[in-house]
Amino acid sequence: MKIAWIICIFLSFSCFSQDKAYNYFSFRGNTNFQLPLEFKEKGDSVKPHSILTAVLLSTGVPGAGQIYNHTAMPKGKKKAFWKVPLIYAGLGATAYFLVSNHNEVTWLREEYRLRLGLEGGKSHDQYDAYDNTGLLTLHGQYQTRRDLSVLGMSLIYLIQIADAGVEAHFVNFDISKDLSLAIEPTMVNYDTAGLRLSLNFR
Repeated sequence: MKIAWIICIFLSFSCFSQDKAYNYFSFRGNTNFQLPLEFKEKGDSVKPHSILTAVLLSTGVPGAGQIYNHTAMPKGKKKAFWKVPLIYAGLGATAYFLVSNHNEVTWLREEYRLRLGLEGGKSHDQYDAYDNTGLLTLHGQYQTRRDLSVLGMSLIYLIQIADAGVEAHFVNFDISKDLSLAIEPTMVNYDTAGLRLSLNFR
């Protein structure tokens, strides 16, 4: 009977020890290095966040990936919703310049063809002060501005997609004060001096 009680106590102590056990990695040499790591057997409670979903949402609707990341961020962490107005402000500004420059290019082309007699219609009064050479110069300038507007809009669109993907990767990245790293002097086997690197998860 005593043997049975001893076995039960031993098994209980073993199970308790496994729950609280630390794994040590020791590197012996001139300086001893010891790293305690605690491994949790419970599954990760952090809900997985899809990077692909964030990228696809921003591809379909600009800013949607940022909103998706915003809803998944824990409380107290920097939010991403403030980027959405900036995205649409950039897209709206470049779209405005694109349309206005494209209209100027179209009107200058029509004015030039009217002066050459290649097509009929009413001339544009705002270009009366320019000769044919001036019209061609203005046409080239507005055409360049139109192309730059297209490039700017494309860059803003691609950047917001990349931003959604990168931010989704760091949604659950913990940078709080609950993580601590300390280097302390220690004794290994009670006879050798060394250093201990402690990484704590609170």
